[in-house]
Amino acid sequence: MNTPFNRHVGLLVLDVTMSNPNGDPDMESEPRTRELDGLGMISPVSLKRKLRDLVSEESEVFTVAKQQLELGTMTHNQFKILEERGRDRNAIKAMDKAEFMQTYWDARMFGNTFLESLKDSELTKEQKKKKADGGYDHLINTGTTQIGVGMSIAPIDVVRMTNTNKAGVESDKDRGMAPLAFRVVQHGIYCIPIFVNPSIAKKTGATIEDLKLLKFMLPYVYQHTASAIRPQISVLHAWFAEHKNTLGSCPEYLFINALTPKLKAGVTRSTSAKDYDIPGRNDLDDLLDRFKEVRDLVNE
Repeated sequence: MNTPFNRHVGLLVLDVTMSNPNGDPDMESEPRTRELDGLGMISPVSLKRKLRDLVSEESEVFTVAKQQLELGTMTHNQFKILEERGRDRNAIKAMDKAEFMQTYWDARMFGNTFLESLKDSELTKEQKKKKADGGYDHLINTGTTQIGVGMSIAPIDVVRMTNTNKAGVESDKDRGMAPLAFRVVQHGIYCIPIFVNPSIAKKTGATIEDLKLLKFMLPYVYQHTASAIRPQISVLHAWFAEHKNTLGSCPEYLFINALTPKLKAGVTRSTSAKDYDIPGRNDLDDLLDRFKEVRDLVNE
């Protein structure tokens, strides 16, 4: 089986203003930071969740993508989501490898760890034998698409405010208050690297259709999953480059470094996008010749 596409590398550049791009559940949903230097962080799971939600909730983004990309007409794959609430575990266990790969978009693109949750106590004798013989191996795979940890360019300042509720949420009180519950990043520019590995695509069944859907959604992923704590997150650039072959035609760190924004001279704290030099396509210089194609998905 030949690989369905060449290797790809991407870089998502975000402008975060008075929003929490990824709260830490171990720190009362405080915006994630790196203790070493105070830089803001966004976990890979956070971005994957938003992409999954756009698909599973039949969002307007996914609806338009289905129309414009004619999803399912080339491979007859389905675009269901494995990692969601209410899934039928027994039905998933009953699927063979071909049916499983054809059904779940996120399993094809991000991999899955469903096998790890299959406890022997929940399996029949026949299912235990099938598991021991590798019959469930398709239920645990790394992803075709790997998303790196998003990092802010400068240390972030966190703003904390108390939320109030006019009606109250306790039976004996006519008003409510959540001290310091509103925790947001005052401002930051974040970068999230994305890597697409065709070698893994052969194992998960990922197709060029799956990759096209990912690229289509990236410019809209924060705007269309906005919440009360994430009202102002803008995708400034969604850079995506296709290598000239399946192995990779250019060291990817060169691409990422060239397109990563930098604080302007003399600036130490982030207050707005004006504090940064934000690279464009021309800043890639001779790197452009080392890729088959370089696109900014936001400005197309």
